Amino acid sequence: MNYSDKAGVFAPECDGNRREKLLTLIDCIALCSVVVCGSSVAGQVGATTSSQVVPAAPALTSTLQTIGVDGSGPEPRVVYKARGHFEAPNWTRDGASLLFDEGGKIMRISVEGGSPVAIDTGSASGCNGSHGLSPDGKLLAISCKTPELPGSRVYVVPSSGGTPRVVTERAGSYWHSWSPDGNTLYFTHPDHGSINIYSILLNGHDEKALTSGSGTNDDPDISPDGKYIYFNSDRSGTMQIWRMHPDGSSPEQITSDERVNWTPHVSPDGTKIVFVSYEKGVTGHPANKPIELRLMSLSDRKVRVLTSLIGGTGTINVPSWAPDSRHLAYVSYEIAAPQ
Repeated sequence: MNYSDKAGVFAPECDGNRREKLLTLIDCIALCSVVVCGSSVAGQVGATTSSQVVPAAPALTSTLQTIGVDGSGPEPRVVYKARGHFEAPNWTRDGASLLFDEGGKIMRISVEGGSPVAIDTGSASGCNGSHGLSPDGKLLAISCKTPELPGSRVYVVPSSGGTPRVVTERAGSYWHSWSPDGNTLYFTHPDHGSINIYSILLNGHDEKALTSGSGTNDDPDISPDGKYIYFNSDRSGTMQIWRMHPDGSSPEQITSDERVNWTPHVSPDGTKIVFVSYEKGVTGHPANKPIELRLMSLSDRKVRVLTSLIGGTGTINVPSWAPDSRHLAYVSYEIAAPQ
């Protein structure tokens, strides 16, 4: 999730609509320019002379790709590419499909490509980029709204689709990780500009705050052995990758460099993490920026660049490792100039 959305600058469930708002703003600015600078159109809204044509807005294209992390094979491989915005891929436990959100819906597509199909989430709509499958693959955690409960809350549904059951009662909750035994969910909740990490049992009981303070502690992802939660935090002054025990104790900084690092995800075999790395000086978790996907070996803490792309929020918001720990799914973006 984008930091600005969580902090309340935009409505929490509107990740997919944020770009439309921007394009509308661009159109309005262009129209105002014509009205002010073209005297022939003053007071004539709707006139159609050639001097009054509003420039076309830039076109966004999203591309879902997979890439091998060991350098083998013809990578990256395009699975699905379309005009518009989609984001946040999860790999299914059998390795055959990918999930992502688009237009407020959770979509499924074969790893081999084809056309995505919406998963039935019942009354849950406005689903955002915080979703993921339980360890056994039977349940899907989603962050959506319902007519009865507006605002993003964490729900679970059968992974094949079905009736959503609410887990978190507070609006503004965003799922990020399942415990290895599938009994606990880890999520974030923004409050007055800060973001902190919480745990809650699958039955919706025993909610606990694992971090506190006025900064940003975001994108928690627990290791397969259940020993550490990896997350990003600005508590050291810049956004870096940290880890802590599942009860929030013993926080430890994992990265310390000039880049701005977000969204760590641990491989299923527990040997490495992948994370989004922005250029120095970038603030928040913006979209459509030059980024690197970087890999860290947890045995020696060595970091290498997996690939460079245009992305950021939406690229790997959620766990997107293949079950074999040798492949990763991600989304890149292109903004084409108007024709």
